[in-house]
Amino acid sequence: MLPRLLLIAVTVTAGSLLAQSPAPVASAEPVRPTYPVPGMSSSSAAPALPPGVSAPSGYILSANDQVAVEVFGEEDLRTNGRLNGEGNLSVPLLGSIHLAGLTLTQAASRLTDLYARDYLVNPRVNVMLIGYAKRRFTMLGQINRPGSYEMPDGSPEGIDLLEAVAMAGGYTRIAAPERVSIRRHSSSGRDEIIRVDAKRLARGDRGNFTVLPGDAITVGESIF
Repeated sequence: MLPRLLLIAVTVTAGSLLAQSPAPVASAEPVRPTYPVPGMSSSSAAPALPPGVSAPSGYILSANDQVAVEVFGEEDLRTNGRLNGEGNLSVPLLGSIHLAGLTLTQAASRLTDLYARDYLVNPRVNVMLIGYAKRRFTMLGQINRPGSYEMPDGSPEGIDLLEAVAMAGGYTRIAAPERVSIRRHSSSGRDEIIRVDAKRLARGDRGNFTVLPGDAITVGESIF
């Protein structure tokens, strides 16, 4: 009688253990490694280019101008930066490329030719102006705030003399607006002195006078 009861107990215990065992889990699908797609950035999204500025028609690039370069369909080649002091820009794959002295259209053509020569088939390149190089002029003499000033972003190539005077706080009490001199570095390498009667300009008698980057304006003192 005892062996029969022991056999029943062993059978019940084994059944209970089988009931409590977890059901077999189906094996997960093996993880497949992913590889970057050629021509695409490894990041989920390429960084957006900063907004461009509205450059005058035919604008010529110069040292320290900031530009953005975009190669359509090649987001990993997108870049932006300032031309260095020699007028060169570091461009992906191409290295340092001289762009100063070119219009934006000419710069895009040069980069297109260089990419097509060794790297890409029928590349489409766009070059945008992001920021002007800092262009300055100097106000001296009988002016309320003498010093060096940056050209406004909207007028990088030059501003009206009367606007330059206003930026420097206007004339002092003893200023002689009819005796304004401008020292300008000419293309010949020598400085020239230009005399301007700003009083007549203010009356509208002689149109206007444009202050150029690098000019040094001195407002004379009244002798009375």
